[in-house]
Amino acid sequence: MSTGDTHFSFTLQGAALQARASGILWWADQRALCVSDLHLGKSLRPAKHGGAALPPFEVIDTVQRLEAEIAALSPQTVICLGDSFDDATASAELPRAIQTQLHRLQAGRRWIWIEGNHDPGPVALPGSHMGSLAMGPLVFRHIATPPGMGEISGHYHPKATVPTRARPVTRPCFLLDQTRVILPAFGTYTGGLASSHPALAGLMGPQALAVLTGARALALPMPR
Repeated sequence: MSTGDTHFSFTLQGAALQARASGILWWADQRALCVSDLHLGKSLRPAKHGGAALPPFEVIDTVQRLEAEIAALSPQTVICLGDSFDDATASAELPRAIQTQLHRLQAGRRWIWIEGNHDPGPVALPGSHMGSLAMGPLVFRHIATPPGMGEISGHYHPKATVPTRARPVTRPCFLLDQTRVILPAFGTYTGGLASSHPALAGLMGPQALAVLTGARALALPMPR
């Protein structure tokens, strides 16, 4: 395992992976980029339920950050680990400019939408829609399922808090141990679940690490 400003390198079931400071998981040998919980269209939900409409800044910001990682890594495969859209209709309701931008990002590469609890059905965009994906020694799915050997998942939006001299800092994070990785939520408007929550503490082994995202990738023992 090794760390740097942009990523933390580790292996899972023999696969060499990078937990990037952006929240992206990168599998260089397969040129596969994995991202979880984009929750595109989350700003539309309040209006659907009678609340005030929010500007779609979260969609713009989320897709722009994803585009920056795709430009930097040039993946052959992009795996979206579920809850890519905030509900079943959000993919069709995205602004036309965002749909065009996503079409451009998908061009010339394999693009896989893993189904999540927010978006269980096919989406109104190109790409393959799957319940899960087995790829070499790894399996990609939305929600972690014990025993989870070689499992890459999302769903929980993990975050971790670390003390500093000024004040505690809380950031979205990867959680990883010898059997699985849980990705942070990539979507701009998404919340998070503390790594100390029983749902996460019960999934991760005693030697699990948290890799905080943000300005740099910071690896530390998973706060419990």
